[in-house]
Amino acid sequence: MDISSTIEPKSDQLDAAELTEPRTFTIDRVSKGNAKQPVNLHLVELGGRAWRPSKNVRRVLVAAWGKDASKYVGRRARLYCDPTVRFGKEAVGGVRIEALSHIDRPVTTAVIESRGRSKMVTVQPLIEQAPTAPPAVSDEQIAAATTVDELRALWAGADEIQQQAIKARVAEIEGGQA
Repeated sequence: MDISSTIEPKSDQLDAAELTEPRTFTIDRVSKGNAKQPVNLHLVELGGRAWRPSKNVRRVLVAAWGKDASKYVGRRARLYCDPTVRFGKEAVGGVRIEALSHIDRPVTTAVIESRGRSKMVTVQPLIEQAPTAPPAVSDEQIAAATTVDELRALWAGADEIQQQAIKARVAEIEGGQA
């Protein structure tokens, strides 16, 4: 029995504890929050649930993407849980940015670590492999074809190896050799 659904968050926002490893998210829309959490970045991969970045993380976003948050829609961020983030004297963990789309080089900016102390934070460009397009024709389609006309329809979308398989299948259908 899969019990993973029983540990899913019930909140309307991304929690640091959900990020057991870095994950990449796409910003679907931006909305205004409340006084404590003034920015909601709604994430496609979370069904529109919000990521509410901390002030330090907002500083990083402004340094990397600019102050107009409406331009963030469609952009991507790789987020992770930083266990050293403190609330008061306790290390509670928090969401941090590892990499961002729409930047062509690392972006370094100052953030406040604690009262009167700042540190530099660097965010890397998000480099994602372009998904390779699946072949337009599958080997299963070739094998399942029962007429030469079906195979002709598959020809244009087939790669060279598949075209050889189509020729062999045509020979089978026409009663030639296999």
